Amino acid sequence: MYTKIVFVAESGTCREPMAVAIFNQIGCRYPMETAARGLVVLFPEPLNQKAEAVMISNGLPTEGYMSSPLTKEDLEGDTLILTMERRQREKVLEKFEEADPGNVYVLTEFVGDELEIVNPYGGTLQMYGLCYETLLTSIHKLAAILNEGK
Repeated sequence: MYTKIVFVAESGTCREPMAVAIFNQIGCRYPMETAARGLVVLFPEPLNQKAEAVMISNGLPTEGYMSSPLTKEDLEGDTLILTMERRQREKVLEKFEEADPGNVYVLTEFVGDELEIVNPYGGTLQMYGLCYETLLTSIHKLAAILNEGK
């Protein structure tokens, strides 16, 4: 059983914090720590403005968020690492030799969806909204899987 979930993508400023906020809003039967991390974070950055707008319009908290990089400490214990894309999963496993491949998944593959969570960066506000809706669907499935105790 996992005690922590880390959502991972490139910058840590869009999909990752949206995923954490959605998961925390849905909740899980078991106590679960959550975190958002980026693979390429040179310095802390606030939320992407369009991601923030979508989160606010959906009643998700945004205050005080700053991006942070994935570290080897994030991989310790019973931690589930969920990336948004397959290439990010591969990067995690390449960069962190200590990562257990059995605990690192693409979010959509973990929940049985076919498509990855597309990065809306540079797109319209509507594209960010679509990203949110896709995350919402996958994270509902994630919560159901975790609530079954798997």
